[in-house]
Amino acid sequence: MVTAKLRFLHSPDADPLEAFSPSGPFGILVMAIVGPADGPGQESFDFMLCTPDWFSSNMEDDLTIGRHHVFVKQYDYPRLQAFVEAYCAECSGTSWKEVAEKLSRLGKWEFEDYIS
Repeated sequence: MVTAKLRFLHSPDADPLEAFSPSGPFGILVMAIVGPADGPGQESFDFMLCTPDWFSSNMEDDLTIGRHHVFVKQYDYPRLQAFVEAYCAECSGTSWKEVAEKLSRLGKWEFEDYIS
């Protein structure tokens, strides 16, 4: 059985994430770098971390799909890290591909929609 493990979180919009301190509504790209708990390797699962107000003010239409978004009332790095770690721990399967497909519900998998 393969289980996912968070290696680290990174954001090109807020580096380092631990020091990010927004003063109002915000939206930042977060990259969850995840690999098999019992082996090497890691892949990126990317999501927008944002407040509901930021999301609402950035909608282009009256209706939208919120895929690959995580909503927070306020930014709290330890809570974010714990949330993603717990989510990863719940993702298991018979292969890494199966696990990655489950993880892709949280963030866009770097190999999502990849055709070989």
